[in-house]
Amino acid sequence: MTKNFAIIGVGGFVAPRHLKAIRDTGNRLVAAVDPKDSVGVLDQFSYDVKFFTEIERFDRHLEKLRRGPEAERVQVVSICSPNYLHDAHCRLAMRVGADVICEKPLVINPWNLYALQEIENETGRTVHTILQLRVHPELMKLKETLLQESPSVRHDVVLTYITSRGNWYHVSWKGQPEKSGGLATNIGIHFFDLLVWLFGPVQEVLVHQSDPKRMAGVLELECARVRWLLSVDRDDLPEDSRLSGKTTFRSITVDGEQVEFSEGFTDLHTRVYERTLAGQGFGIDDARPSIELTHRIRQAGVSPLAGLGHPFLKSV
Repeated sequence: MTKNFAIIGVGGFVAPRHLKAIRDTGNRLVAAVDPKDSVGVLDQFSYDVKFFTEIERFDRHLEKLRRGPEAERVQVVSICSPNYLHDAHCRLAMRVGADVICEKPLVINPWNLYALQEIENETGRTVHTILQLRVHPELMKLKETLLQESPSVRHDVVLTYITSRGNWYHVSWKGQPEKSGGLATNIGIHFFDLLVWLFGPVQEVLVHQSDPKRMAGVLELECARVRWLLSVDRDDLPEDSRLSGKTTFRSITVDGEQVEFSEGFTDLHTRVYERTLAGQGFGIDDARPSIELTHRIRQAGVSPLAGLGHPFLKSV
């Protein structure tokens, strides 16, 4: 059955992936809001979307639809707004009778999850989030392989994610930890979710470097030691990446073997939407471990390397 969608934050970077997922799952976008009006991208998907630049008018419109004919009501709200607004926008959506598909991170601080669960219980609506690496075909294969192993097996894992950002990043809300959650939350949340999903609960957290451009450390998980590095500094890219003009480098190795997952990213949001609409989405409890972990990372002091650091730390 076709569902009516609305979207919050339609002018943002990630919104086109949600717009595509709404269309490709056979659903209908009826309303959108963003404080910026550079939203011509909407015309690629529909000419009949009610657009607002004020969240209050958008809220009023959805409430009017809720009180009108069943066929016009919004059943799902997609949330692509800045991280610090996610929980407020989830509450808005549920209170106008809609379920939620929220871009990651679902919230910045773990205690906000309990408040969302209370609103779920009060309204009977459901919050889902985008944990897209869990539906990547190669990573799903790795998960199946790991499930066949003895629980006593521990792996050596190295995670590297470098995504070049200019000065705008640090001036925008993304560069403000109180609004983005910092690098660990803003650019690392889906990788930390992946690691806990693959290798089990967190046992220890060490941070070896933490500044506005770079974070690195070690995680002791149930079945792995993970040395990780996140960076938005182009100078941290490996030389061959820079020479070939690449602006992003992502790598996961398990016991020295590269996990190849560089392809297949273009339709992961659509796959998550398909699962969610089929009743198999990722909810608050799925999001909780990585949100708790990134909060611990933010609160951790910087520890000396002691020979355990990410290999790139020797050169950055």
